[in-house]
Amino acid sequence: MNTKQVKKLFSKYVNDKCSKEEIQLLDTFLDSYQEKNTTWSDMKVGKEDAFRKVSWARIKSQINNDQKKKGYPFVHYLKYAAAASIILIVSLTAYSVKGSKIEIKEPILVNTGIPHGVDKATLTLGDGSQVVLEEGDTFQTQNANSNGEGIIYKKGNKKTKKLEYNVLTIPRGGQYFIELSDGTQVWLNSESQLKYPVNFIEGKTRQVELVYGEAYFDVSPSTQHHGADFKVYNNRQEIHVLGTEFNIKAYRDETNIYTTLVEGRVDVTTKNGKQSLVPNQQIILDLNTDVSVIKNIDVYNEISWKDGVFSFEDKSLINILKVLSRWYDVEFVVKNKKVEEQEFVGILDKDQNMEDILISIKNFGIIKKYKINEKEIILE
Repeated sequence: MNTKQVKKLFSKYVNDKCSKEEIQLLDTFLDSYQEKNTTWSDMKVGKEDAFRKVSWARIKSQINNDQKKKGYPFVHYLKYAAAASIILIVSLTAYSVKGSKIEIKEPILVNTGIPHGVDKATLTLGDGSQVVLEEGDTFQTQNANSNGEGIIYKKGNKKTKKLEYNVLTIPRGGQYFIELSDGTQVWLNSESQLKYPVNFIEGKTRQVELVYGEAYFDVSPSTQHHGADFKVYNNRQEIHVLGTEFNIKAYRDETNIYTTLVEGRVDVTTKNGKQSLVPNQQIILDLNTDVSVIKNIDVYNEISWKDGVFSFEDKSLINILKVLSRWYDVEFVVKNKKVEEQEFVGILDKDQNMEDILISIKNFGIIKKYKINEKEIILE
C-alpha cells in the first residue's frame, strides 16, 4: 500500500468504518511494518525509531484486542495515548526519554464540557429572512429540503430567467453539506460562508462565491448542463472548473488562500494572470503580495476534514490550534511562544474529546500544563 492508502485505511479504522477485509489488511500491514521497518520515512511519523515502535505496537495490540473482543465488521475506538485517534498528534521532536525507554502516559478521560463541532448553519433566503439549521431538525422550502445534516436543492427550472441567491453561513463549531440545483455537492467547514443561486440559468455559466472559510466542491460536469461552465469566486481569485473535485481554504484570519485539486482540472485567475492545476497540486495565493505559487502535495491532508478527521503533516502547533479553535469554538493562548512553530504529524478524529487532546500534548512534553476557562484554553 502507498502512503495515501494507508492513511485512508487508518482514518476508516478510527471512525469504525473498516470492513473485515480492511481490518485484516491493516493487521497484515502492521506485521510487515515491524518486520521490514522500511516505510517509516514514507509515513513521516517521526524521527525516533523507539517512539515509533512503541506507538505502532500499541495500535497493533488494540486492533488484535478489538478483533477478539468485538468481532467484525467494526472495531472500537483506540484507547492509548500514543495511538489515540491514530497517532493523535505525534511530535517530530517532543518526546520524553529515560535511559533507552520511552515514557508514555495513558490519558485520563475527562469531560471538560467543551463539545466538538456538529452539523449546523444559518440559511439566508432571497428576501433576507434567516433560518437556523440544526442537527436533527428538518426544514423545507419550495426549492430545498434539509434533514439537519445538509440541504439539497431541487433540480433547476428550465424557465429560470433571473437569479435568486441564498447564503449558507457555517459558524465556529459547525459544518454543513449542500447540494446545489445542478447536482454540485459542497462540504462546508467551520466558520465558512457560501453564496449561490437557488437555480442556475440553463446554458449560462454557473457561478457561486465562497465568501470566506473552507469548502470542498464536487462539481457536476458541464456536459450535463449544455456545456455551461462552473466558476467559484473568492476574494481575489476566480476558479474556472470543468467537472472536478477541489478544495478551497480562504479564512479571514489567514494571509494565504489555498486551492487544492483532487480530480480533473481547474484554472485559477488572479490579478497577475491565469494558472492551471492538475490533480495533487495546490496553488497558494499570498494576499499580501498577490503572488501565487504551485506545489505538489498529498491532497489527503487537505481534504480529510470532510470525512471526519483532521490530518496534519509537518504542521506547526499554531496552525493546528487554529483548526481546533474553529471546530471546538474555543480560543487558545500559548504562553511559551517558542513551541508555536514546532511541527507535528498525525491524524485527529473530529469527535475527539478536547481533554484527550490536551493531555496528549502535555504528555508529549510540548507544554507543562494547561488551564481551561470556559472557552479559553491556556497552554503553558
